[in-house]
Amino acid sequence: MELNQWFEKAMPAREYIENMEKNKEGLLHIYQHFHTPEGLDWFKDLQNKNLRAIVLTEDWCGDAMLNIPILLKIAEKAGMEVRMLLRDENLELMDQYLTNGKSRSIPIFIFVDEQGNEVAKWGPRAKKVQECVDQKRSTLPSQDAADYQEQLKELFTSMQQTFQTNTDFWDEVYQSIKAVL
Repeated sequence: MELNQWFEKAMPAREYIENMEKNKEGLLHIYQHFHTPEGLDWFKDLQNKNLRAIVLTEDWCGDAMLNIPILLKIAEKAGMEVRMLLRDENLELMDQYLTNGKSRSIPIFIFVDEQGNEVAKWGPRAKKVQECVDQKRSTLPSQDAADYQEQLKELFTSMQQTFQTNTDFWDEVYQSIKAVL
């Protein structure tokens, strides 16, 4: 399928959020509290490009909870339509956007022009967020340790809380998406 067809298949962002079963509260918290910088010509330039965004995501993903509301704020200012595809139901597209050529990491934002050409791709994390995640993962015991799964679950819970409260991360995501666009 062409990217325009994927875009047409995708659900509007509002529908995705309404149907979320996990991380909805966290996503809405970030959405309600993040504000894009005002008075930037960048939004006008972005609007003139007439881009649309296809987002590969799942509602259980903490990174999606952090990144999607930032994208939605950018999209509002730039008049960009954003549509969502669930990763696990759209592996044919997901497998074209593997992280490091092997990992189905999400979210992935695919920016397309009016003809359906890919203009840019972003995801799954901003560099400084990735560095923090890598640092925290380095404290985990080995995967064969008896308490590995418990420690991993605690790490995910901690990171989700951090994503909801660390506004520096929000700014990093914003700057990272902006740099790609």
